[in-house]
Amino acid sequence: MEKLETNVKINDQFWKRYMDVVRNEVIPYQWEALNDRVPDAEPSHAIENFRIAAGESDGEFYGMVFQDSDVAKWLEAVAYLLETNRDPELERIADEVIELLGRAQQSDGYLNTYYTVKEPGKRWTNLRDNHELYCAGHLIEAAVAYFKATGKRRFLDIMCKYADYIDTVFGKGEHQIPGYDGHQEIELALLKLYEVTGNEKYLKLSQYFIDERGKQPHYFDTEKKARGETQPFWFNNDYRYHQAHVPIREQKQAVGHAVRALYMYTAMADLAAKTGDESLKEVCQTLWENVTKRQMYITGGVGSSVFGESFTFDFDLPNDTVYAETCASIALVFWARRMLELEMDGKYADVMERALYNGTISGMDLDGKKFFYVNPLEVWPKACERHDKRHVKPVRQKWFSCACCPPNLARLIASIGHYIYSQKPNTLFVHLYVGSEIHTEIDGRMVEVSQTTNYPWDGAVQLTISPESDCEFTLGLRVPGWCRRVELKINGEKVDMVPLVEKGYAYIKRIWRKGDQVELFFPMPIERIKAHPQVRANVGKVALQRGPIVYCLEEIDNGSNLPNIFLPRDVELQAYFDPELLGGVVVITGSAERVDESAWDGELYKPVEAPTYAVTFKAIPYYAWCNRESGEMIVWMNEK
Repeated sequence: MEKLETNVKINDQFWKRYMDVVRNEVIPYQWEALNDRVPDAEPSHAIENFRIAAGESDGEFYGMVFQDSDVAKWLEAVAYLLETNRDPELERIADEVIELLGRAQQSDGYLNTYYTVKEPGKRWTNLRDNHELYCAGHLIEAAVAYFKATGKRRFLDIMCKYADYIDTVFGKGEHQIPGYDGHQEIELALLKLYEVTGNEKYLKLSQYFIDERGKQPHYFDTEKKARGETQPFWFNNDYRYHQAHVPIREQKQAVGHAVRALYMYTAMADLAAKTGDESLKEVCQTLWENVTKRQMYITGGVGSSVFGESFTFDFDLPNDTVYAETCASIALVFWARRMLELEMDGKYADVMERALYNGTISGMDLDGKKFFYVNPLEVWPKACERHDKRHVKPVRQKWFSCACCPPNLARLIASIGHYIYSQKPNTLFVHLYVGSEIHTEIDGRMVEVSQTTNYPWDGAVQLTISPESDCEFTLGLRVPGWCRRVELKINGEKVDMVPLVEKGYAYIKRIWRKGDQVELFFPMPIERIKAHPQVRANVGKVALQRGPIVYCLEEIDNGSNLPNIFLPRDVELQAYFDPELLGGVVVITGSAERVDESAWDGELYKPVEAPTYAVTFKAIPYYAWCNRESGEMIVWMNEK
């Protein structure tokens, strides 16, 4: 089993700023939101629901059936922050919330405020729709993270009691429910619980949920009949929505609700790695190819349709009606990280990096107080008033009635240290280039590795290797897929990297001594990216990318009607760092052309050879759009 290293200190200029925003702004802000103290924002009632369930407050349950999960994700984000900085006041608040959860827990271990308060006596009667096991999964994830960060067992014990109860409820035994949740999450959480407890029943329960899904007779039909429900299921009467249309091992294309799918794929990859299940590994690889080569946006966004927040079909990637839920990009990061445990291949880390620097953090403004649920690649604010585009918001929102994305993004950013490095026997891998320090044990010796870089704006990376005594091990350094050439030096001497590279990683095996220096340089030219011709929305268009960063044009810099800007094929583009713009970003500028609208002379249609005139355009990183004022935005530019 691969060791997931958590003893990582982040000192990176880019990610440290985001972590500080999460620590100083997002976590306090979300705590206020969970307690309904944010003016003009959707009420949450999540903490109050637990008080009511504990018998400490009067009132009715309020919110979504999965409201408990917002508290869980907040606690998980807090746990990751406490890993590197034991903030006593934050820990005190978290401990109080955990005690509240303990008081809300029922005597048999059950813990869910919706069914405790609103529908007592109806537990497990609507697994398809009501997220009971989903909420349990998020609470388990939070408990595992909190235990690993603080060493305190209280939360873990609460959730072990709940998991033990769930294990008695579900399965093929007499009087057990042969079902599974409509929204996958419990599967990956149980595997995390297995990691920290070593209790194999949690692994086997996860395996049961994965293997049982989609089998006939279909459990969702069975429970639907028991409820007396006669209406067809709203998603075209099709269980593709839940990835339950056929058994898992028969699935070859990503379908249905994107977040559900990717949470399940994350669990499948983890289970395959832990059990050596080759057939499950092959399914994961097949689905990975489908998602990343047929159904993923250049930003790492996935799930192109508002209907069911879902995948649709190959190459269906519209820019202006896109859904690309923030949570889906976050889930893609989770899946990519687990795929690296199955197979050390740089393509997984490439997608992880693409989503991290583009499609996830675009979901939050730079001060951490407003959020996107949907992440479009083209916005015309007026058009967002149309019924078919009302899901696309031209500005970020304070909070949502369905507030899954803000706390999900907080826990991802707070845990960024979990994605930079990993270990296998006698090998330390570097997946992401992030200024950081790691202290770990390799082959019985403590080793410190410090990484210094101004990534993603600069491709220079320096690693200092400091074992407690001379020792031999392998350093596996990812070569980013966007990089066309790379330079490597060890202690100042150039090294030919080509023979060292296998599946996107350069393997350097040597006896390391304290203070050894590894220098990498990844040139970052501006690249014009073209979509596969089958992506009809992007035919004749280009997107700009530099390093891992995807760029966009905003109205504030380029005027309105952005689709009327044409980028000549032969024009030279420039990149420069602007420390005063959007917290400090590299900007791309160049000459472009606009069609002269006056040639139409007020007509709507006219057979005219339209003249053009020269303009200078300015592109900024996609993740930072809509941080100045509302306006148009496009990623894909017309090419001339």
